[in-house]
Amino acid sequence: MAAANKKIYFIITAKPPSPNSFIDAGEICYIDKQQYESRLKRKATDTLPVVRMGSLLETDLDKVLLMPLSIREAELLLALEPNEDRLLALKDKKVLQEASNLTTDDQVYVEYNGKQLKGIIRYIGSITDYSINPLAGTFFGVELQGGDKGKGQNDGSYYGKTYFKCSKNSGIFAPFTRITPIDHKPSAPPLSTPPLLSMTSSEPLDVGDRVIYFFDNNPHHGMVMDIKDMQDGKMVLISTDKDEEGKQGGEILVPLDCIMKEELLNTDEKMDTSQNQEMDSASDSEGISVGSLVQYMGNKLGIVRWIGYLPDFSEKSAGLEVVTGSGVCDGKYKGKQYFDCDPKSGLFVKLSVCRPDDSVSGANENKSNGYIDHDGVSVEVENVPPIRTEDVSQRLIGQNKGIQGHCNSCYMDSALFSVFSCSSVLDSLLFKSINPEDKTIQDILLKNIVNPLRKQGFVSARCVMNLRKQLQKREHCPTYTTDEKDPEEFLSLIMQEILFLDPLLSLCQSGSRHKVQSCYYYQIFMDYNHHLVLPTVQQLLEHSFYSNSLKLAEVPACLILTMPRSGKSFKMFPKIIPSTELDITGLLADSPQQCVSCGLLANEECAECFRDALFSDTGFKYFCTKCSTQVHSHQQRRHHTPSSLHLPQGFSYSDSLTPPPEKLELFAVLCIETSHYVSFVKHGPRDTDWIFFDSMADRVGESNGYNIPEVRACPEVGQYLHMPLAQLANQVPREMDGVAKRLFCDGYMYLYQSKSMSLYR
Repeated sequence: MAAANKKIYFIITAKPPSPNSFIDAGEICYIDKQQYESRLKRKATDTLPVVRMGSLLETDLDKVLLMPLSIREAELLLALEPNEDRLLALKDKKVLQEASNLTTDDQVYVEYNGKQLKGIIRYIGSITDYSINPLAGTFFGVELQGGDKGKGQNDGSYYGKTYFKCSKNSGIFAPFTRITPIDHKPSAPPLSTPPLLSMTSSEPLDVGDRVIYFFDNNPHHGMVMDIKDMQDGKMVLISTDKDEEGKQGGEILVPLDCIMKEELLNTDEKMDTSQNQEMDSASDSEGISVGSLVQYMGNKLGIVRWIGYLPDFSEKSAGLEVVTGSGVCDGKYKGKQYFDCDPKSGLFVKLSVCRPDDSVSGANENKSNGYIDHDGVSVEVENVPPIRTEDVSQRLIGQNKGIQGHCNSCYMDSALFSVFSCSSVLDSLLFKSINPEDKTIQDILLKNIVNPLRKQGFVSARCVMNLRKQLQKREHCPTYTTDEKDPEEFLSLIMQEILFLDPLLSLCQSGSRHKVQSCYYYQIFMDYNHHLVLPTVQQLLEHSFYSNSLKLAEVPACLILTMPRSGKSFKMFPKIIPSTELDITGLLADSPQQCVSCGLLANEECAECFRDALFSDTGFKYFCTKCSTQVHSHQQRRHHTPSSLHLPQGFSYSDSLTPPPEKLELFAVLCIETSHYVSFVKHGPRDTDWIFFDSMADRVGESNGYNIPEVRACPEVGQYLHMPLAQLANQVPREMDGVAKRLFCDGYMYLYQSKSMSLYR
């Protein structure tokens, strides 16, 4: 917080004009206090050289675009995403002030899944941390009380780190806009889009409403998808039944004044009752039954939950649980429940506007690979081991191999392929005993994804969509079927909150034997006091542990590392060299260590020697007593204070032993470039045993088409991994062979395993 106090914070209130048009309104930025005061003295205040959160570069912005914030306000607003929510929150300064005054043990209401739940604040602070930002967003950790216990999302832990303790599913982390002090009557979330009044309608207009809009003085029908504030006033984005040229489907922006709501249904239940012509032919709806995945209104997806005739409507209708797009009901029409789904996840449409979905698979998907696919549910029941090196070429290499991508699924496709295709280190997830309500997700993961991938080398997007639907249905995240996520978010969700795998990592403070943190992955944070230019993963991990005074309490079976970067844009290093072997011997607490000078058993550690130029660039520095005395007799090291090591039982300093090394093997790397995840997998012991996977390598058709996944061999990776450092540094990325550039320049997540821990050996 000392660094934070030396800065002045602002929120950008409007999108800057060119040449800074890449900056969005609602972003938080800052300027050093000393620099700001200097400009005031020089009266040079028309523009300010501010730094945006997530960036390291100064940008000159007109001061009229900047609204000053206190540190507390900046922390609270940083917890809100997207940027539009921050701007909306600023309109109610009273709510922001109330949030600033909240303390732990205050009784509050917390909004979760559209409901106001009663609880007590147990934690206030950051639950994420980026080393390049002076501040992190402030969240409120709430323990639910009374009848609301068990309706939350966690036990006070977030991504493996415990911030407070409570019973299972009785903890919620929320930004201030979802928190209301208990002495206030709970209301709707402040950031929800306020209902708008059309000049032609006496009722509020909201997303999901059926409307009539007027184009060239002619009425047209459609559904509200979004409401936008534009320079010419409020505009409504409508998904059309027929556009202005008479074509089926499409979207159009219409002024709010030209819209009125359809009054065919009551205000709580709305239905697509447009009188548009049947799409294609009557045969399109043939073969559609309850449970079918269908397309409607262009390329939106839904699952048929009911087929029949509705009151006062002569044509056969379908009740859909939406997969992509917006729903408007919970399966109820005019007071009668026709099917069950979550609120605003259901939609009634004419059956004739539905057609069987072929956008998530090729034409012959249900016949390929010997699988019988019933709406994405495979009947494969055999438990299949990872693909052997000798089988990779025949089973995995080629197009329509791997996991087929669809609708922002690349983060999940790449993570699943990396973890399960050729490794078994996390197979305990597939077989461990779990709660009955989670069995469906475990079965989908094992029977519909992992087994088909390993046995046939292909998984249809329909199976992955089924998993995403279940995650969304379990209310872990309401946008799992549509939005892009981070792979570590998905893996932590599966491991921690659904299948309850024990944490993969146990960390402790250097010099302490007490475990201080259990987690599922480790985010590498770097200070700027380093001289690394072309670092290896080994160096990054060691520097991060050194900077944070951390050690491993035990050898992990699987170590998942994410690189020092902020989101999809900022990368601290233009290239990172994957360490195919990760030597964690020196990172282990209470483990026998080797003297860096003579190689014998060490009994001292010197933290100050970590950066000493006399030694190598890697590794913590351990010494035997004799070597420590010699090294620290030098005048440059006399001020060092080595600490004693705890020798494990069975070892004696009188023995001339070389401590056994502990090493982990790299088995996969996830990479990201321009919001798209791909992965590299090491499938065998040879340097050339690398494959590259892209779930969306090619595409057939456009909006109604489907993606083609591809797995290709990339032996060229081994060539670069064994280059001398100087030669590798001189490699021009765009001139590197094959796909190697993506491994070295776009590495995001590195997965290591202990071969002795593998389920199949």
